[in-house]
Amino acid sequence: MQGTVATFDLDSHTGTLFLDDGTELAFPADAFHRSGLRLLRLGQRVVIHTDAAGTIEQLSIPGIAPG
Repeated sequence: MQGTVATFDLDSHTGTLFLDDGTELAFPADAFHRSGLRLLRLGQRVVIHTDAAGTIEQLSIPGIAPG
């Protein structure tokens, strides 16, 4: 699943994504920390990795393997 970064807080490392269907989805700091990224830009495309329950586990950049 992919989405676009709608918000990102540099202090808390949390934010929200817009999915392609327009749904807004919040991601926790743990998912950002697992990504290995230093920051996210508004409008940046990301791949959303979830567990079986649908909880966001990690984010990654399309075309780049998650860390």
